[in-house]
Amino acid sequence: MKISFHRDAAPKEIENLKILHTETNIIEVLSDKLFSILGQIPPQQPVIIICVGTDRSTGDSLGPLVGTQLKKYSIDGIHLYGTLDQPVHAMNLKETLDAIHSHYNNPYIIAIDACLGQLTSVGCIQVGNGPVKPGAGVNKELPPVGNMHITGIVNVGGFMEYFVLQNTRLSLVMSMSEVIAKSFYVALSHIKRFAAATSYARIDG
Repeated sequence: MKISFHRDAAPKEIENLKILHTETNIIEVLSDKLFSILGQIPPQQPVIIICVGTDRSTGDSLGPLVGTQLKKYSIDGIHLYGTLDQPVHAMNLKETLDAIHSHYNNPYIIAIDACLGQLTSVGCIQVGNGPVKPGAGVNKELPPVGNMHITGIVNVGGFMEYFVLQNTRLSLVMSMSEVIAKSFYVALSHIKRFAAATSYARIDG
């Protein structure tokens, strides 16, 4: 990691990232990006990851698949919502957000969701500032989610979106979910080691 680490100020504006999930250095690029973002969040601010989607639609299962894999990593320091067993979807999204805001003080929310896009962008993972708007591609009115977002472009948008999501290849969605989850694990592992090293340095000093 070649990124400076500061946890004494609010995160700076995030520069958008868009990268194909099959790039040879994808884990390094994505985990570096996440490390730089997460490393700026004040230690007292709770970090919430909301993986939006449902296992009833192949294309819309990216979020729950990421959540399930993150849960297996048993990562300390984050609060996770949205897995295959307990998905966060259109029917319970508002309820979930209300519960989070009532339970946590000023949470920093990272939203993970699938989306549709241009043919040339299918398979790309995007990291961006601000909320994701779940359901926008299929004309659903749902509350925006996240201080930042990670989206995976799983198929082509613009025509018969429900049908397209239902007929998205599971292989693609699985591969993208594994990349996102592994990148989070790598980034948070580096943060944990950095924080421990900094703590020891202060004790020694």
